[in-house]
Amino acid sequence: MTRVLVVEDDPRIAADVQRALAHAGYVVEVTGDGENAWFRGDTEDYAAIVLDLGLPRMDGLAILKRWRSSDRRTPVLILTARGSWAERVDGIDAGADDYLVKPFRMEELLARLRAIIRRSAGHASSMITAGEVTVDERHKQVSVRGVPVTLSPLEYRLLVYLLLHRGRVVSQQELAEHTYGPDEDHDSNALEVLIGRVRRKLGTPLIETRRGFGYFIPERTA
Repeated sequence: MTRVLVVEDDPRIAADVQRALAHAGYVVEVTGDGENAWFRGDTEDYAAIVLDLGLPRMDGLAILKRWRSSDRRTPVLILTARGSWAERVDGIDAGADDYLVKPFRMEELLARLRAIIRRSAGHASSMITAGEVTVDERHKQVSVRGVPVTLSPLEYRLLVYLLLHRGRVVSQQELAEHTYGPDEDHDSNALEVLIGRVRRKLGTPLIETRRGFGYFIPERTA
């Protein structure tokens, strides 16, 4: 669905979050080092970042302030064991989009992550509709004219990313980064083949090709 960076120095928590996000269909990258996290968030394109505050080499709040001062607008969900209201205010004032205190339920993390990604793309609901196609992000269900359509995780991630960014052309490189995981191999033709499969399964002319530029779903679809 989308590429997410998890910044957490506790190996057990990092592994649990990575597993849950991957199972939910996200392309997940993990780091536990503050300086590495700042560099990745400053130079890479992520749909959202899950950020712990207590990190080695650079504190999470310092990282967030650097990103925002550099005009990096990536949605950030803070994860921390610091539960005081003053620290929550500090996190929001530094530019966080939401705040979750440890220990937490993974279902709540997923719901909050979906919400900040939707808001950043201008969508308030977990239901996304374009023409005859409807996607229920909460339940990972796709339907065309009310009839369920079964998509693979790759196909689903591709479709949702294009829907969340409809109205602009998404380059092949950007779409591949948010569709394939870091360990998933794909050749130069794989994305075109994947696009073809999604089009056939939807059976409706939703995804347009802009030759030499990328793929496009119109803002208003008949």
